[in-house]
Amino acid sequence: MGSNRKKKTVVIGFVGTKLDNGYSQKRWQRWRPTVALCQQEDLVIDRFELLCSSNFVRLGNKIVDDIAQISPHTESKLSFMEIDNPWDFGEMYEVLHDFTRNYSFDPDNEEYLIHITTGTHVAQICLFLLTETRYFPAKLLQTSPPVGKSQGVAGKYSVIDLDLSRYDRLATRFHKEQQEALSILKAGIATRNKAFNNTVDEIERVALRSTAPMLITGPTGAGKSFLAKRIYQLKKERHRLSGQFVEVNCATIRGDGAMSALFGHVKGAFTGAQNQRTGWLQSAHLGLLFLDEIGELGLDEQAMLLKAIEEKKFYPVGSDKEASSDFQLIAGTNRDLRIEVKEGRFREDLFARINLWTYRLPGLSERREDIEPNLDYELERQALELTQQVRFNKQARDRFLYFATSKEAHWYGNFRDLAASVTRMMTLSEQGRITESDVEQEILRLNYQWNSLHAEDDFSLVTRYVSEDVRQNCDPFDLVQLEYVLKVCAESKNVSAAGRQVYAVSRTQRSSSNDGDRLAKYLAKFEIHFNQLHKY
Repeated sequence: MGSNRKKKTVVIGFVGTKLDNGYSQKRWQRWRPTVALCQQEDLVIDRFELLCSSNFVRLGNKIVDDIAQISPHTESKLSFMEIDNPWDFGEMYEVLHDFTRNYSFDPDNEEYLIHITTGTHVAQICLFLLTETRYFPAKLLQTSPPVGKSQGVAGKYSVIDLDLSRYDRLATRFHKEQQEALSILKAGIATRNKAFNNTVDEIERVALRSTAPMLITGPTGAGKSFLAKRIYQLKKERHRLSGQFVEVNCATIRGDGAMSALFGHVKGAFTGAQNQRTGWLQSAHLGLLFLDEIGELGLDEQAMLLKAIEEKKFYPVGSDKEASSDFQLIAGTNRDLRIEVKEGRFREDLFARINLWTYRLPGLSERREDIEPNLDYELERQALELTQQVRFNKQARDRFLYFATSKEAHWYGNFRDLAASVTRMMTLSEQGRITESDVEQEILRLNYQWNSLHAEDDFSLVTRYVSEDVRQNCDPFDLVQLEYVLKVCAESKNVSAAGRQVYAVSRTQRSSSNDGDRLAKYLAKFEIHFNQLHKY
């Protein structure tokens, strides 16, 4: 066929058992939506697929005859369906879904219109849903009766294309609503990191379309708890849940208390259980449960949690009667749960259940372009808490941002470090103005904090193998040198190979050398033997 051939128009719709009904001649004097479609002067229907309950065979045949009278070129085809209850949503959807699977659609040569005026409200909803999800590759067709006798009996019709991108006003409105949702998730912070923006964009779509568990990973202080609260806020505003937000730090619950805290207990369940307790899972009924540091849970709690996620049921401690809670779950962790599974510390089946939607939040050092907008956010947020507006002068702001975005700033605590830093500068500022002096003092404070906190990281092998008494009698320069030597020893097969690498230059300046013996004597000064660390 030629590419410019006009497509045939095919209408699919129910025979209206009430609106289309009629057998006497008077039927031609009133509006019947199915017949009226074939009376439209500017709508040529090549084929009409009439869906009809098997209880209305006579009416279906009468409609076919009437269409043949007024529109001889229209081919009418009846499809009889076994429908016990046309008001049962599940049954109606299943019947129509089966129709779409068995029908031979030819969208290259035919254009389809789904008539949604006839049929029960349930049928109309199902037709809409199946069209919206493209099971029917079609547009919607809606008809309305005439207003006044002068308009005849044909009435009016309108075609509705569910491709909203064609409707500028609607597209603009939906885009605006999506931006508002993203703003909720980011707390209005204009993040500039492309990868993080993409992550938040997907989280927004998942949060509004799915009730399945989500897993948020990332270093401590990256904002997992903050994001979980924002997801809850978005879901609550869009009526995706109605209960409360319940946050649990699993690292703070251990042993027997963990079971009771999560799942509750009955009176007398154990020593000290003087009253019944409702656990956090029940408190999160119809709401959102955020289990931060989920990797800290014991294996028994993990097994109970898996049952609660899958069945929405669990046993409180000491009870033989199941409790139920229909909660949505967000889990957070700074661990690699894949490693935890391999080493037997985390259940593989639970990991598989919560790993459907997994997102990693980058640390602040990976989002240095976002430091400035987050700095402004913290200034505004904390101003509300302090009931006083505090600002930087220009030189102070430039100096702090230069430091904060440089490699000199480690931000080990991520956004918590930044928030604490802003708190200190705002608290110590005079007359609501943070000065360069305030910033310089804060930079010193941060560097001291980071260096103290991670001093052992710089000398991890020295700390492990050299006693504290020996370390205290060493200059910092000697410790740096020793750390390097120990790393070479740990990576070498024997003391001779390590000696050749450590003394690679000086050995060439001697006529004979025993690098291994030389290295062993060096280690002995610090009370270390090569074999102590080579086995690692």
